[in-house]
Amino acid sequence: MSKAKLNRRKDQLFGYFGVFATVLGLVLLALFIFQIFSDGIGRLDLDFMKALPSRKWEKAGILPAWTGTLWIFVLTAVVVIPVGVGAGVYLEEYATKGRLSNLLEINISNLAGVPSIIYGIIGLQIFVRFMNLGGVLLAGAFTLALLILPIIIVATREAIKAVPKSIKQASYGLGATKWQTIWNQVLPIASANIITGVILALARAVGETAPLIVIGALAYVPFVAKSPMDEFTVLPMQIFNWVSRPQHGFLLNAAAAILILLLIVFLLNGLAVYLRNRSRKKFGM
Repeated sequence: MSKAKLNRRKDQLFGYFGVFATVLGLVLLALFIFQIFSDGIGRLDLDFMKALPSRKWEKAGILPAWTGTLWIFVLTAVVVIPVGVGAGVYLEEYATKGRLSNLLEINISNLAGVPSIIYGIIGLQIFVRFMNLGGVLLAGAFTLALLILPIIIVATREAIKAVPKSIKQASYGLGATKWQTIWNQVLPIASANIITGVILALARAVGETAPLIVIGALAYVPFVAKSPMDEFTVLPMQIFNWVSRPQHGFLLNAAAAILILLLIVFLLNGLAVYLRNRSRKKFGM
């Protein structure tokens, strides 16, 4: 057998293996979701959404958990979006290209792959101990903002790179300044892709547990957080608390909470896909 035919055969085998792995993964995911749905759908009602945690599984609810998740989502977005998008615009449009900028770009890309628990340790040292915030919502939001900041910076830069250079040149040719070009031409075209990256990053933050455990977030909270300086819990931590209980009823509660968390993540991912497709149709990219 010739070397070319051997390479083609290897490519075919790798392709078949990839298809098999993808189908197997989808089947396992479908079975998992079906099992969770069948266990948790019976517990999903308004009482479950409005009730506080309880030592009795039939009275337990997720009000502090889902409101805490909402708090974390909003606070993290408020903290990370201006910093992440601004840093991405600066690095792509204003930063002088050189060894320092190249080193910075490499480190930002590497930080996107750092395990989340490392950010929890950083948040514990800086926000909880040094800034003396304690295990409150604001400390959790700052920690998760650090976690997803590199992702948003990279997404912003890639979105700006995708803008055709001819648009910038035409804007400069009409006498616009660099900032006017960025604000009026580049960012509107790149906005859908930037928002897509931001939403996907926030969806990851919503599902994180390890960093929040490290900074001291509570697994059992019998009250609703009312300010950024309150202690809190989130859905992933409530699920972790319930699955560690020996009673079967708490496993049903955990399955119902997983359904809520999956719904939130799927909605965020669906919104990201919609914005990306709309951007491609609008600008022909």
